[in-house]
Amino acid sequence: MLEVAGIRVAHGDVQALRDVGFEVPAGSIVALLGANGAGKTTTLRAISGLLRPSTGRIHFDGHDVTALSPHAIVALGLSQIPEGRRLWPGMSVQENLELGAFLRPARARLHETLDRVLRLFPRLRERGRQLAGTLSGGEQQMLAIGRALMARPRLLMLDEPSLGLAPLVVAELFQTIVGINAAGVTVLLVEQNVHQALRISHRGYVLETGRIVLSGSARELLDDPYIHEAYLGL
Repeated sequence: MLEVAGIRVAHGDVQALRDVGFEVPAGSIVALLGANGAGKTTTLRAISGLLRPSTGRIHFDGHDVTALSPHAIVALGLSQIPEGRRLWPGMSVQENLELGAFLRPARARLHETLDRVLRLFPRLRERGRQLAGTLSGGEQQMLAIGRALMARPRLLMLDEPSLGLAPLVVAELFQTIVGINAAGVTVLLVEQNVHQALRISHRGYVLETGRIVLSGSARELLDDPYIHEAYLGL
């Protein structure tokens, strides 16, 4: 569904990504792992059209999206949930969700999609009129995911969804991601919680200083001595 081939991205004089390439098969959960500053968020922003690679190509579902605008990429069925959630804190839960369906095809099915999202996150139904900025961290992450699902994506990219959340909330969140995938949405997951991410993923890639240094099935990576030493503290 997604193919990233040899992309390079620079921030000024700093080369953030160096010939990064990987694939996300339809129906899978793929984890993109690495420490802070490895280039994970830059990779997602390049895929979303928020950054332009200087070289390389990005293909989504057969379309070359390397030079497309972000809203055109969303229209093809690819949505990103940014790190930090980026909600509109002074607007209600309901308003945040409705704004997720900003494209015309999504607006036409707004009520159907909204009902599906509220069944997935019953707490959001209870909080419908509450301002997004007053929600707990876990509830805000639910809202961020729900807002992205309102665009009816076929590929969902999540950037550090567990950041700042309590362990019990993180466990619930990852089960929700599994449920979203089981419902037919392909997932690209950027996450520092390597163990949790690999437990729910089919395949993983490890980024270090802007390069892919390791890849394999989730099981292979969980058993890899380098992953144990560098990321799991074993």
